[in-house]
Amino acid sequence: MERTVKRPRGKAKNTLREMRANYIAYLFIAPFMLCFAVFVLGPVLSATLLAFTSYDSVQAPQFIGFGNFIKMLTQDVVLMKYVIPNTIVFAVVVGPIGYALQFLLAWLITQIPKHAKKGYIMAIYTPSIAGGVLISVVWAVFFSSDRLGYLNDLLLNMGIIQTAQAWTQDKAYLLLIMILVTLWGSMGVGFLSLFAGMQNVDRQLYEAGKIDGVNSSLKELFYITIPSMKPQMLFSAVMAIVGALKAGSIGVQLSGKNPTPDYAGQLIQTHIEDYGFARFELGYATALSFTLMLGIFILTRICFRFLGTKEDE
Repeated sequence: MERTVKRPRGKAKNTLREMRANYIAYLFIAPFMLCFAVFVLGPVLSATLLAFTSYDSVQAPQFIGFGNFIKMLTQDVVLMKYVIPNTIVFAVVVGPIGYALQFLLAWLITQIPKHAKKGYIMAIYTPSIAGGVLISVVWAVFFSSDRLGYLNDLLLNMGIIQTAQAWTQDKAYLLLIMILVTLWGSMGVGFLSLFAGMQNVDRQLYEAGKIDGVNSSLKELFYITIPSMKPQMLFSAVMAIVGALKAGSIGVQLSGKNPTPDYAGQLIQTHIEDYGFARFELGYATALSFTLMLGIFILTRICFRFLGTKEDE
């Protein structure tokens, strides 16, 4: 008697069969997938292709292979000498320190009485909403180069300096000022996510922890709170990475110049805008953007490795 051997169906056939069986669910997610394809996937794919071309927005793109990437490494002196070092210093300081501050402030607020929490949250979160407005109104006045600037007025009255300093025009101070202002305004959705995660930790875990000897706030933090809110910590870490690497206009806003004085505040995002909107070298600007996107992707995968679960990966 001849035995019938069933051949395994291909993955594509199994997928189509599943889609037919669950077509209602796919109809519900179809609008999102359409928007994702048009506004996310499409631009990413077109930018990837454009990165390998020479394009000035007037003539048709001309394919040049890896020419733009070779230009980054061999011809773009500003990128290698100023932009990359500035971006690395800025991101290394703003990313981890901003993330640590978000976590610390979120944890400290959970320790205060309930009726006072809303006020503290609004006070910490508001700068991230205002953004450029507060930079122009508050910090530009604070670091103003004349005697009426708050910092100059304070230091002159204390006798620390003898003449007013142009803080945002000095290459020795501009990057430091950019870091301080960015940290001040970095308590955004990442901070809210961490606070919400801490608020939603099951109270029964703390009660069980007390029975097992977890009898202090710090022990509760390390043994119960942090292990219970890894999804929120992952989200906040990704947002911190993206925020640190995509920052750019802050140096221009503070100094009022593009490029910034002696390129002291020139970051990768500012460099992209310079080539894209001032020089109209859109192919090269897209190659810079592609490189930045690749760097963000690698760093987020590292975060997923340490904070994510198998389901997240």
